[in-house]
Amino acid sequence: MDHSYRAALDGQNNRGGGRPRPGFAAPYRPADPEPLPAIHAQADAAPRIFAFIDDLFFMAKIQETARKLNVKVEFMKSEKDFMERLKQNGDGPPSLLIFDLNSASVKPLVLIPKLKSKLKKGTSIIGFLSHVQGDLKQKAHEVGCDMVLPRSAFSQNLPQLLRRHGAPEEALGTE
Repeated sequence: MDHSYRAALDGQNNRGGGRPRPGFAAPYRPADPEPLPAIHAQADAAPRIFAFIDDLFFMAKIQETARKLNVKVEFMKSEKDFMERLKQNGDGPPSLLIFDLNSASVKPLVLIPKLKSKLKKGTSIIGFLSHVQGDLKQKAHEVGCDMVLPRSAFSQNLPQLLRRHGAPEEALGTE
């Protein structure tokens, strides 16, 4: 259905920048967080965030948001790749692991408890899923996910999550 007529009606009902129509709030867009200093995104800097994601849409969304915030995120295809990368990472354990709980390449409900036991408390694990997957959400919490979000909430909170976990501890203490 074509709703282009609404723009014309809205212009007639809201002439001169007056109040919006009753029952309609002005659009609210939360401010994006400040980017981290560019030194955190240097090519040789070790990433603090790793993501196990198959969905190209979310990969692109995370990459673009990370680029804007000067945060380095590395995408993993398997547990083996992650363990090899972890051995190379001289800065200690990652700050955040992001899981698409519907991933086909890794089995998140099997991998999360393994990684949780190896990485201990310093690493947060966030999973995202469809909002109708209540059973999967419960299972993810049981196996060790610190936070499980619907896809929409994950997308909405992505800048804040990346900024919080992408900054080194000393940068967070100065704010």
